Amino acid sequence: MLAVSSNLPPSPEEFQRQFADFMRQQFQTLGAKPLAKSETAGSTEDSPPKSQSEPIRFEKKPREVKAYLDRFVIKQEEAKKVLSVALCDHYHHVRLAIEGKAQPNYTKQNIILVGPTGVGKTYLIRSAADLIGVPFVKGDATKFSETGYVGGDVEDLVRELVRRADGDVERAQYGIIYIDEIDKIAAASNLAGRDVSGRGVQTNLLKLMEETEVPARSPQDIAGQVQALLELQQRGKKSVSVINTKHILFIVSGAFDGLEKIVRRRLREATIGFGAKHQALEDAECMEHVSTRDFIEFGFEPEFIGRLPVRVVCHPLTVDDLFTILKASEGSIIKQYEQTFAAYGIEVLFRDDGLRQIAQFAAEEQTGARGLMTVCERVFREFKYELPSTKVKRFVVGRELVDEPLAGLKNLLQQQAIEERAVARQLVHDYAERFTEMHGLRIRFTESAAELLVQAAIEQELSVRDLCASKFKDFQFGLKLVAQNTGQREFLLDAEAIQTPDRVLSAWVVASYRETKPQADSAGASA
Repeated sequence: MLAVSSNLPPSPEEFQRQFADFMRQQFQTLGAKPLAKSETAGSTEDSPPKSQSEPIRFEKKPREVKAYLDRFVIKQEEAKKVLSVALCDHYHHVRLAIEGKAQPNYTKQNIILVGPTGVGKTYLIRSAADLIGVPFVKGDATKFSETGYVGGDVEDLVRELVRRADGDVERAQYGIIYIDEIDKIAAASNLAGRDVSGRGVQTNLLKLMEETEVPARSPQDIAGQVQALLELQQRGKKSVSVINTKHILFIVSGAFDGLEKIVRRRLREATIGFGAKHQALEDAECMEHVSTRDFIEFGFEPEFIGRLPVRVVCHPLTVDDLFTILKASEGSIIKQYEQTFAAYGIEVLFRDDGLRQIAQFAAEEQTGARGLMTVCERVFREFKYELPSTKVKRFVVGRELVDEPLAGLKNLLQQQAIEERAVARQLVHDYAERFTEMHGLRIRFTESAAELLVQAAIEQELSVRDLCASKFKDFQFGLKLVAQNTGQREFLLDAEAIQTPDRVLSAWVVASYRETKPQADSAGASA
């Protein structure tokens, strides 16, 4: 179905085209068989759909939520704690509401996130929504306007939740709506004329954040209205589907440039004679003291900001933070580049000095974690273009290559044969380190074992990581048994372990049980 995005009526030609397209689709769907009055026309959007999925059973604790967020978002410790508590409070209330035990005077803990671009605000909320298992919608406040007469309608966000929930209205009513760039709809105090993107949008959002019912179909959805008319003729009555926003969690965010000046001025006025301390505060520290009064002076309506009781401040990322994101985050851009090159059969190994230099350049971009993508694209642009058409199968990313990528590419092409084996050996030891980090059991390869793996990878035209993953796919299970039986947690893999890994692993496991048997016999005898 087609919908217009504003209240301006379509031209006669546009209406005729939309109507013709709709009728053609409608009769293609119905075919030659007309609907009987007893039929429901089944899957119309206006019919209140039955719950299509399992009910929400949220039983997480704040520490568990934060531990999950730690896997994806680096730093922002206080922000993750506050978010974890607010999310747990809200979704425990949702669970009670579903069970018919809702608190009668519960105040919904809508959240406002304050922080510069690229610090992980969206990633935090998206990761939390994935953990909870509710539909998630992200919108941009700059796309909305009062009553939708220029731009979009804020109620479309609620309707989008239903689409994300595959038409399950009940589940959509417990979703999360995240609105970015909320600072852009702050109303200027000296604004003359009609306000199309400030107070009007705040008022409309305020209604949604409290409790209201949103029609499942937009009044501007012409094709939807025609379909509703057809249903009226077929059924004798028009079914109405609405979405209640009472339990939808609203989270808004923005950079709020200039808000720190308002906070600093208030602090200075409140501490005359002792203001030096607050004058020395950095902008990020200053934002920790933001209050409702500051948001109102910035341009928000008191009623609007009052519906956002949970305030979370995210801080700018340092070079060390960006390095940690590259090194440890599950969503690291480095893993994406590893996969990009792997699609051409090329393995890339990132050294710490290379990652730190990427982080240094990204910090200079002043766009937070987004700067990492900018720098990586600049550094690896020629590599992604040239290497797939060469015989190069492996290369290392160090500081020198990040500083001078074109010189590094030229040298790589000249030294590809020598470099290939050297990089492959480093990849073998990198696999051992990743195995240790993942399973808590340290493995090391002898030089002869590493050379055998390199030779096998070259001859079989396999990546070193894929070869190791195949050869040692069962090692974590066997080594854990050995560790349980003997306490041994470090293992040296020699040439024999490479040639016959299953036999070596079986021998280790059997030997570990033999070591524990005499101890058990001795304990039985003493008893």
